[in-house]
Parts: sequence; structure tokens; C-alpha cells
Amino acid sequence: MNPLTQLKKPLILPLLIALALVMRAAPAAAQANEVTNWNQIATNTLVAFPAAAGGAASALQVNMAMPQGAVYDAVNAIEPRHQAYLLTTQFNPTASKEAAVATAGYRVLSNIVQTVPPSIPFPNRTALQESLNAAYEASLNAIPDGEAKTEGIAAGNAAADAMIAARQNDGRFGPSPWVPNYEPGHWQPLLNPDGTLQLDPTAWVANVRPFLIQSPLQFRTDGPNALTSDAYAEDFNEVKALGRIDSATRTAEQTHIALFWGQNAGGPALLWNRVARNLVADPTYGVDIGDSALLFAMLNLSAADAVINCWNDKYYWDFWRPWAAIQRADEDGNPDTEPDPSWTALLTAPYPDHPSGHLSLDGAVLEVLQMFFGTDKIPFDVTSSRFPNEPRHYDRFSYALKEIIDARIWAGLHYRTADVQAKVLGRKVAHYMARHYFQPLD
Repeated sequence: MNPLTQLKKPLILPLLIALALVMRAAPAAAQANEVTNWNQIATNTLVAFPAAAGGAASALQVNMAMPQGAVYDAVNAIEPRHQAYLLTTQFNPTASKEAAVATAGYRVLSNIVQTVPPSIPFPNRTALQESLNAAYEASLNAIPDGEAKTEGIAAGNAAADAMIAARQNDGRFGPSPWVPNYEPGHWQPLLNPDGTLQLDPTAWVANVRPFLIQSPLQFRTDGPNALTSDAYAEDFNEVKALGRIDSATRTAEQTHIALFWGQNAGGPALLWNRVARNLVADPTYGVDIGDSALLFAMLNLSAADAVINCWNDKYYWDFWRPWAAIQRADEDGNPDTEPDPSWTALLTAPYPDHPSGHLSLDGAVLEVLQMFFGTDKIPFDVTSSRFPNEPRHYDRFSYALKEIIDARIWAGLHYRTADVQAKVLGRKVAHYMARHYFQPLD
């Protein structure tokens, strides 16, 4: 049974979207559609960008929001079910939604490819554009010529134009907000083998104009624990024991989980969009093309704002990573922390610790998925690019979220406080989205 049909009473605001889906009959059978097709094209395209051109995980999620927002508007303009995101113009209800989806996705992705500044090396720019051209041609060739196709293309172009205009001068590729500070507690980058600093290639994400929330710092976290506090010492000693590259405390299974969730190509955005595509393709849930467009817009717009707010927090708090803190513990003024100059983490990352980028995005996405399906109890598999033949299965969205919190500690990347506050940040963005956007039309 479709879990959406099991809801029996009015829901609080964060679940209004799921309630709206309940109020109409689900199609008899659902399958992968043009929305999921162009979602996969988007992920395949954006993950191929060089890191500095936008391929880094945080920037990739920002870029993912743009085609998904336009795709939603294109479909919703033909069959309005919820409030528009940007495009308020309505189109003929007989227009081809498939043509609208393909056109919106193609136009926005092409714009992203072509507007990476020429000063940033992008050797595969032409190849990616040619691949998009071929995908768009294949999509249109599968749609019969006629008025419906023409009007669908017009809807897609209108949605793309609205998104492209809205994202002009939005802060992408701006200056890095990082200001070096060598005092205890502040982040210091690691060194590459050639002695250069390992810096965040897209630190500008911190100051990108958000898609949904009012500012990049709207949901500022409470921040890291004071260096001299008991809470800091507790976090410090936990990651010190479990996160070391050769930890004798961490089990083999914990090591595997840490690696499973860490260093995935494209970061969490690719993992969760794949999960959402699989759920849409499952006829159990009766998700049609309109619902698909809504889901991927909610998911990616919320995740993008969670990442933007998180990156703003990272450079605001500028908190040191465990590997620096543990090696320099004699400088933190806390009698319950002991330095270990040889301590090395299982995994590393080139930006400050607090809050966790992974958990900010996870918190937003998994809250959106729970809203959309109306329940936490949805079985799903996650496939990691590091272990492509070993998917992990979960029976609830919350089970995955809990595991990722631990995984980032087992990897030596974060203190528990950074993970937990990041999860809350992501959820706050998702709830803000549900209160202010995509309200069902009466």
C-alpha cells in the first residue's frame, strides 16, 4: 500500500506536502519518468566538473538545486498542484510534461556548464555540453511532434529563463571567506605533498544567495564547545580513540561504515538523489511525474540551502579539525585532553570542522523524504561509489541518519557536537521550506 494513503488526520505544517499528495488518487502504476531521467543526467554531468569549477560536494549540491527547481516549475506550470517556485505563468494543460522537463533541465544545466568562469580550468567543458546536447535530442526525439510538444518546450524554456535570471550574481565563484587565524581552536589546512595548503576549492558556497531561506546565516548553529569545557573533552576523547587511522578501538565494521559514507564522488547529493530515483521508480509508492518534480525540487533546494548555511557556519566558527586539536592539545587549556603529535585521521577534508557538511545535507534530505512519504518507515538501499557492489539497507530514514553521525566520528572527521548540530540545521531548513514553499493549491 502507498504509505501516503495511510495518513488519517491533518498534519502539522512540515507534513502539509505529504497530506496534499494523499488528497488525490495515486496512479495505478508508477515508474521511472522524464524527471528521474534528467535528475540522473544532472548528477552525471555535475559530478564530472573539476572541483574548483563546481564539482566539489558542496558546490555540486548548490548546482543541483537549479535544474530541479526549474523542472518543478515547468511541470507545475502545466498542471498546477502546488505553489510555483519562480514561474507563475501557466501553460496549456495538454502540453507535454516530458518536453517541459527535458527543456528545463537541459537549459539550466547548459547554463551552469557555460558560465563557469574561464579563469577556472575546465578541460571537459565541451564534452559535457555535447553530452547534454545528445541527451536533450534523445528526449525530444521520443516525444511525438505536435502542439503538445511545442507547448511543453515553451513551458520548459520559461522555467529555465526564470531560474537563470534568479541566479544571476548569486555569489557563486566569489572570494573565499576564510581568514587565517593561528590561535588554538581555529582551523588550519593540511599540507599537500608539495607543501601547498589543502584549501576548500569552493569556499564561496558560504556566501551564495540561498534558494529558500532568507540569508546564509539564518539558522546559525550554537557552535562548538568551549575548549576548556567538559563537553569538549568528551567529544575530543571520543574521536581521538575512534577516529585515528590505525585505531585499535574502532571495529572493522565501523571502519567499513566510515569509508562507505566518506569520500563518495559528488558527496551526499549523488547518494540521496539516487535513493530518491529508486523510490520514485518503485510502483509501491505511486509517484507520478508531477510528484517526482515536487520531490526533487524540495529535496535539492532544501539540501542546497542547508549546505549554504552550513558553509557560512563553518567559516564563521572556523573550528579546528580533530587532527589539529589532538596534536596541539597542550594549547587548549583543558586538563582532560592529552596531545598526541602522531595522531592522524582515517579521512580528512579541506575546510573547518563545525558544523558537519555531510550531516547538514543529510538532515535536510531525510527530513524531506519523511515529509514527502508521510512516514519514517520506508525501506531503501544506499550505494556508495567507494563500495559500488555493497549497498547498505535501511528500514527507516532515521536509521541512516544515526549511522552517519557515528560514521563521521569513526572517520576522524568531526566531533559529535558538529554532527548533531548539523543534523538540526538541515532539519530546520526543511521545515522552513515546508512552511513557506510548495503549499498545495485548493
